[in-house]
Amino acid sequence: MPSEPRKTPSLLAQADRLAVFTAVVCVLSVAAAVVSFAKGYWIGAIWVLLAGLSSNMTWFYVRRARLTRARDRNEGPAH
Repeated sequence: MPSEPRKTPSLLAQADRLAVFTAVVCVLSVAAAVVSFAKGYWIGAIWVLLAGLSSNMTWFYVRRARLTRARDRNEGPAH
């Protein structure tokens, strides 16, 4: 049987995936900052900056996915 051609992920699926990925990076960088500061290392400041950046990226991709869903819902099927 011929297999179906592989479909590329939609923009919405990509935004959802990136939002999850950046959220995981944010949580891990916060954990790394806590461990660094608890051990007395000032490198934890870099982890805090990374957490802030990844947090902003998470909110950006979440908002992008919501706007894409709302746009798709409002367009409806073409007649």
